[in-house]
Amino acid sequence: MKIEWTEPALLDLESIRDYIGRDSEYYATRLVGKIIEAVEALEKFPEMDRSVPEAEEENIRELLFYNYRIIYRVEPERILILTVIHSARDLSQKKPKPWEVI
Repeated sequence: MKIEWTEPALLDLESIRDYIGRDSEYYATRLVGKIIEAVEALEKFPEMDRSVPEAEEENIRELLFYNYRIIYRVEPERILILTVIHSARDLSQKKPKPWEVI
């Protein structure tokens, strides 16, 4: 199964790198690399993680990684990474929802 990143998800990674990079460029780069590695593991087991409770759709799933929620959509031919959001953020207040944009 092929993994594709949406533009918003790539911007999320960039924002994470920039924020952490203010303190340590090394740890910022390292964390983003680990997030990407975690996402790559989805190729073999795309449905290993839980469904996103706020989405109420079985194909919208999330990988919990450190303090981040990596939200993705499982489609027949690909896994579409929708967003990478800090777990402290209230996703129910976010408009539009990541799965509504794409």
